[in-house]
Amino acid sequence: MKLYTYSLRYDDGAAPNPYWGICTLGIRKPAIRRTAEVDDWIAGLGSSHSPLGDISDHVVYAMKVTGRLTLKEYDQFCKTFLPKKLPDWHNRDYRRRMGDCVYDFSGPSPKMRMSIHTEDNRERDLSGEYALLSKQFYYFGNKPVRLPDELRPIMPAAQGYKSDANDPYVDRFIRWIESVDFPPNKVIGEPQRKQEYLQEKDLRAKCSARDLEEND
Repeated sequence: MKLYTYSLRYDDGAAPNPYWGICTLGIRKPAIRRTAEVDDWIAGLGSSHSPLGDISDHVVYAMKVTGRLTLKEYDQFCKTFLPKKLPDWHNRDYRRRMGDCVYDFSGPSPKMRMSIHTEDNRERDLSGEYALLSKQFYYFGNKPVRLPDELRPIMPAAQGYKSDANDPYVDRFIRWIESVDFPPNKVIGEPQRKQEYLQEKDLRAKCSARDLEEND
């Protein structure tokens, strides 16, 4: 069992996507999506560039990986069981716009649905190979929870992620996150970038460009 931690600079409700009862990671963070296994934990920590200020010592979300599907399998899974994860870019419901089942595999090659990403993100998205699913997650959004001092060593650098270096802290992190005074599998706060993105006129292009700048 591993614990992956990374700085979640753009918390917008797309990656992770905490809606409809299952938290999913279907775009961004390709290296984590390729390597994380069922029963591993992933935690997105706040950024010093958050609209909330420097929250780099706070947890924005944590998920135990309970399912791991190829992106093609995830497409079929969403069509069958989670259709609201299919992005509907012109829907007035923000959650529908942020759907992370971005690629349609019904044809000979994956076709991109209109979403928060553009064709510029295709290669990086597909390089992740898998979508990670969680039925045991904690999503705090704009109400992040501060790490206890004993877990501060799991904080990652500004970019990239940590996994092997977190090995001494896995059990302590799980005990702590499962003891927080919030119910699991609920959206506790709103995505930190939601209001900013609702007002952004050229959202797709800007999100696409921002994600291309992020490094694993």
